Amino acid sequence: MTGDTTRLIQQLAGNVQPVRPLRRPWMRTVAWLAVSIPYVAIIVLVLTPRHDLILKLSETRYIVEQIAALAAGMGAAAAAFASTVPGYNRKFLILSLLPSIGWLGTLGHGCIRDWLQFGIGGLTIEPDWMCLPAIALIGALPAITISVMLRRGAPLTPHLTSALAGLAAAGLGSFGLRCTESHDAGIMVLVWQVGSVVLLSALAASAGRNLLNWRSISSASEGTVR
Repeated sequence: MTGDTTRLIQQLAGNVQPVRPLRRPWMRTVAWLAVSIPYVAIIVLVLTPRHDLILKLSETRYIVEQIAALAAGMGAAAAAFASTVPGYNRKFLILSLLPSIGWLGTLGHGCIRDWLQFGIGGLTIEPDWMCLPAIALIGALPAITISVMLRRGAPLTPHLTSALAGLAAAGLGSFGLRCTESHDAGIMVLVWQVGSVVLLSALAASAGRNLLNWRSISSASEGTVR
């Protein structure tokens, strides 16, 4: 029996392939942004930046809302990466989602300002059916990139992880759309852009089991883990 055990250990040891542990969630988020931001910039240029973009960059409200949208995407990405690390502190997920709450807060504050300045007319909602496909287009590569990166981890909560990944990609999509779209009314951004982000995140969550499953992850994780 001892000889059999020894041979079994030797066989297992001989088939072991070296792997590297996953980088920290924030480091992986930075790597994701390094790929995603240039793509978003290119798509914004292709779609044509808004004519008053330079002027908007001097407006505090616009800058704060854009920074909040970008931070929401970054926080969601970090939370998604953390959710694929077994034993990672789940408090980190909550902290990472705080920027999303801040983003909603800035837009809500914008709605109140529009109402105080323009009355009920400042809360008028106009159709903007191109918002959803535009955000999907701008967030396409970020979504693909984060999906590939997440497959290097452990899909402990595939639906939650996919929802966070969708939120991250759609958040960047919304950030890019504000650089091309001239609608600045808080209610318009809240209804159409945030609504599109929520819808895309929900769709990603529903596909979580298909996108992230143990069989595909085990195949993708063979060799070096990045």
